[in-house]
Amino acid sequence: MIDRLTTQRACLEFAAGDIAARDGPVLEIGLGKGRTYSHLRALLPRREIFAFDREVHAPADAQPDAAHILLGDFRETLPAAAAVIGAPAALIHADIGSEKPARDAKLAAAIAPHLAVLAAPAALVLCDRALPVPAWTRLPLPKGAGDWEYFVYRVPQ
Repeated sequence: MIDRLTTQRACLEFAAGDIAARDGPVLEIGLGKGRTYSHLRALLPRREIFAFDREVHAPADAQPDAAHILLGDFRETLPAAAAVIGAPAALIHADIGSEKPARDAKLAAAIAPHLAVLAAPAALVLCDRALPVPAWTRLPLPKGAGDWEYFVYRVPQ
């Protein structure tokens, strides 16, 4: 757990610095308990952040307002998200992993094309599972990342 969180934190901090000069919202795919969402708010206090999840499990202080959360199956909410978020995303963070790798791989394959549509040119996409988008470049993990597999992708310009 410590390696996972250390890696995730290093990736999020790298991403926050990388997108600092770019416009666009941040998408948090998988709100969960709201811990990563809260960290993103602290890293990017002036950035609009939209969260996605099947249902809300986060405490009130770790969840977005109603205008910034899209509830339902990712395969249904992501295709319609562009109309809600209003601009291509500078950063997409997808925390979709479970203890079922085969199921996770199917979900990653299903949502990857939707994430590709939502991402701005030169955006970063972070995920705890591989996302099969051939046009994206996988970047090495940033300095300070733990010993945990994580995926950092750069969307082409």
